[in-house]
Amino acid sequence: MHRLEHYVSAGGKRLRCGYTTGTCAAAATGAAAELLLGGIIVPSVVMSTPAGIEVTVDVEEAQRGDGWALCAVRKDAGDDPDVTDGVMVYARVQRIDGTEVRIDGGEGIGRVIKQGLDQPVGAAAINSVPRAMIGEAARAAAGRHGYEGGLAVTISIPEGTSLAERTFNPRLGIEGGISVLGTSGIVRPMSEEALVASIALELRVLRESGETDLLLVPGNYGRDFAVDVLGLSDANLVSCSNYLGAALDEAALLGFGSLLLVGHIGKLAKVAGGAMNTHSRVADGRMETLAAHAAMAGATARDVTALMGMPTTDAALDLLDGRDLLAATMASMTERLGHHLSLRAAGRLRVEAVVFSKQRGILGKTPGADELLIRHQAQVGEGR
Repeated sequence: MHRLEHYVSAGGKRLRCGYTTGTCAAAATGAAAELLLGGIIVPSVVMSTPAGIEVTVDVEEAQRGDGWALCAVRKDAGDDPDVTDGVMVYARVQRIDGTEVRIDGGEGIGRVIKQGLDQPVGAAAINSVPRAMIGEAARAAAGRHGYEGGLAVTISIPEGTSLAERTFNPRLGIEGGISVLGTSGIVRPMSEEALVASIALELRVLRESGETDLLLVPGNYGRDFAVDVLGLSDANLVSCSNYLGAALDEAALLGFGSLLLVGHIGKLAKVAGGAMNTHSRVADGRMETLAAHAAMAGATARDVTALMGMPTTDAALDLLDGRDLLAATMASMTERLGHHLSLRAAGRLRVEAVVFSKQRGILGKTPGADELLIRHQAQVGEGR
C-alpha cells in the first residue's frame, strides 16, 4: 500500500499530509479510463498535484462493461481530521459521441443550490481545480491509446450523503452530498488557511443571497445562546471559530452593513484585550483583562491577585459578583470590547456585541446591540 510521506509542522507537531478528494477523483478517473480504453487494470496511479507534489494512489476496485469502466481509490487525509478520510471515491468513465470530456457527480456528490460557490446552481459540487485534474487524467489516457472520441466521467462517493451533515455543505447551499474539493491536491493537516477560507466562503454565500445584517458567533455556545436564548434566526448566522479578525475583515470586504457578535465571556474577554485570533496558543489574556477592568471598577489588590489565579471565567465572575463588582467590571470590559471591534472594522461596517455566560445570561452589550437584536429578531417573525 502506497502512502504519502510528506510532512508539515503544525502546533509543534510533525504531521503527515494527505491528498484531497479532487486528487482521488482524478486518480480513479485515470485508472477507469485506462481500463476502458486499454483493457488494463492498473494497481496504482501516479498523480502530479497542483502543489508540485507527486502522489501514488492505489486502485482498490475495478470493473468493466460494454462501453464503460469503473475504478475506486481510498481517500487518505494523512493526519488531518477530515470527515472524508478513508472513504471510497469512484469514477465511472464511458464512451460518448463527440470529443469532449463531460464531468458530473453521482451518488454522494452534492448539487449546488445557491449562488456564490465555485460551480453554478444545478451543477455537481466538483470544484474547478478537481474538474481540471479529472479532465486531464481522462484526456491523458485517451491520448495514450489514440482515442479521439468523447468521454463521460461520473464521480461518486457513496458515503457522501451521510457525511454531508458533518460538513458546511447544507449551510453553504449544497444538498444531497459532499463536495469534491482541493486547490493544491494535497491536504495539509490543521491548516489555519483552510479554516479561514471556509469561513470566508460561508460569508460570501450569505452575502450573495442578499443578506446585509450578519450574525457572528465564535462557536456552539454562541450559536445556542443566540438561537435558544435570544430567539434569533440562524439563517444569517456564521461561526468564525477563533478567527474573529479575519471574519470581520471579510464581512467588511463583502459589503455587509452590520455585524452582531454574540459570544461567551471566555472568548470575548480575549477580544476586549485586543486579540482578534482567540486560539489559546495565540492569546489567552482572559484573566488579565478581567483583572484590569475589575481594578478600574474598584477591586482591591487582593481581589485582582485572586482573579489572576482563577481557573475559569465562571469562577472569576463568581468572585466579582461576591465583591459587588460584576456589573461595573462587565460594563468597563464591554466598552473596551466595542472599542477593539470598531477599531478593526475601521468604519467599513457597523459592529456590535453581546457578551454572555451560560450560568448568568447576558453580561454586557455594546451601545447599539439592542437595535441590531431587534433587527435579527424581526427576521424570525418573517420566517427566515
